[in-house]
Amino acid sequence: MRTSFSIPDDVVEEFDRVWHEQELESRSRAVREAMLEYIEAHSRLEETTGDVVALVAFDYRHHEVIGELHAVQHEYQDVILNTSHTHQGEWCLESLFCRGAAERVRELTYRLRDFDGVRRVKLMVIRDSVE
Repeated sequence: MRTSFSIPDDVVEEFDRVWHEQELESRSRAVREAMLEYIEAHSRLEETTGDVVALVAFDYRHHEVIGELHAVQHEYQDVILNTSHTHQGEWCLESLFCRGAAERVRELTYRLRDFDGVRRVKLMVIRDSVE
């Protein structure tokens, strides 16, 4: 199946550099692998139940979304134990140390991914079935 995507030029350039370095046969092959990794990560997130200890890390353009991000973080105070924030030029990196219901951590992760000014959101489940 052929399809098209709207992707910023700098992301495509970096993606092309990486798949060439890995000596993959084509951009299509690299996109398939990336999509499979995304599906795998998403499936694990969906299948996790009970209480978890997790780290949610994301980077964003401070001036575009800071007010909305703080509002979301306040909505999830029941699972966010600690935050860390650093400035990297026009971008900020934030990490949220979470403990609580997997469903709430999953919702938080999805809410953060919904902002245009947020570039990436990574979730690392450190422990599930917390006692």
